Amino acid sequence: MKKISFLSFPALLLFATLSFGQNKTKNLFNGRDLKGWHADVPEMDKKPDMQTPFIVRNGLLVSLGTPGGHLITDAQYENFKLTFQYRFAGKPGNCGVLVFVSTPRALYDMFPKSIEIQMMNQNAGDFWCIQEDIAVPDMEKRRGPKDKWGINGDKLRRIPNLTDGTEKPLGEWNTMRIECLRNTIKVWLNGVLVNYGFNATAQKGQIALQAEGSEVEFRDIVVTPISKMTK
Repeated sequence: MKKISFLSFPALLLFATLSFGQNKTKNLFNGRDLKGWHADVPEMDKKPDMQTPFIVRNGLLVSLGTPGGHLITDAQYENFKLTFQYRFAGKPGNCGVLVFVSTPRALYDMFPKSIEIQMMNQNAGDFWCIQEDIAVPDMEKRRGPKDKWGINGDKLRRIPNLTDGTEKPLGEWNTMRIECLRNTIKVWLNGVLVNYGFNATAQKGQIALQAEGSEVEFRDIVVTPISKMTK
């Protein structure tokens, strides 16, 4: 029995990935609970009874910010459009959404292998390379000296967005749209294209939300399969 269960998990995960393509739209948050997600919070390894940083409150998915960690979809996705709304519940701060998520705790024993789309106040739309890489136009101008590029440690992992000033004032809802087609990623914030990357070193994986110091509220988290990107 144990052998069958062990072998069936990858098969179930593969089914979750493939079955997505048969549906037009999938709501990743039902407004009631965190079904379809699991949390990875390193501090809870030693203190399993501590407050999880991911809760449902008043029909919203809330990242409390601490302790640090990630809320990760159970299923994998590829060739998809992810849309959601978010706002900082108190002081503006840091958070992010990760795509192409795979190996957990691959960087600093905290961040899963992925590409992060930054939501940090005044930096929303930046790419951060987390053990995966991506290219953008004007790479050296935007990322810095080529010999310092990297995907871990003290390397230049941040690729700034194309335009600032697209975030809404504190307390208002921001709308983010992320399109991932094969190894290309496009990001819109409040209807403005804020980043575009290509030649990513991954093209499918899970999706994750961060707890990274600031309380953030989410709603209307929807994923849709795509066969071409918005121009």
